[in-house]
Amino acid sequence: MSTISKIIEKEISASPFLEESIAEDLINISSLARMLQPKVEEELGKPVKTGALVMAINRMEFEKFNSINGKIKEFMKSLGDIIIRSNLNDYAFKNSPTLATAQMKLLKESSDKVDGFCTVSQGVYESNIVVIKSLSDKVDELFKDETLLFKMEDLSSVTLRLPDFNVPGAYYFLLKKIAWENINIFEIISTTNEITLVVKNEDIDRVFSLLMSFKKK
Repeated sequence: MSTISKIIEKEISASPFLEESIAEDLINISSLARMLQPKVEEELGKPVKTGALVMAINRMEFEKFNSINGKIKEFMKSLGDIIIRSNLNDYAFKNSPTLATAQMKLLKESSDKVDGFCTVSQGVYESNIVVIKSLSDKVDELFKDETLLFKMEDLSSVTLRLPDFNVPGAYYFLLKKIAWENINIFEIISTTNEITLVVKNEDIDRVFSLLMSFKKK
């Protein structure tokens, strides 16, 4: 049987941003109650007073959220080295029988350069390549017979060395903070203990400052 408390909890739990804002006292509870009122009345099939909704929201328990949030903050403080790279290009090519051969040749070219940087990620229908700008001519040469779907220049990347323990929600926390800064992430490249974010050159300083602030908190 549906109750006011159950409906309120369901609606709030469906929105992580909302749950977090309530737990940290960043939201007006009365305004939230009025926003949820039509949904609650629809499910119950009868009018509901705003005061009853306010009481239901205030009675909600956020121990689980607070516990996870504490673990995430500890995770962020344990981040390792932060490596910045600039002057990168991002390419997306349609997958083909010959694409892997071109990728292998490009990786060989990159490994032979002192400042070489090249990452390759393959999806079901397309593959992405993020490479140092000095190798752009080599990309044009090796992939001239491939179908180019996307190209973006003047990018930078930040690579994070991750702690040796995992915490649910860590990536969500990280990407949410970057989104709130209105920074667009063009690529996310991850391995077991590293994550690399590719952004515009003009945004890299803000991303770096944000990441450093996590380590200090």
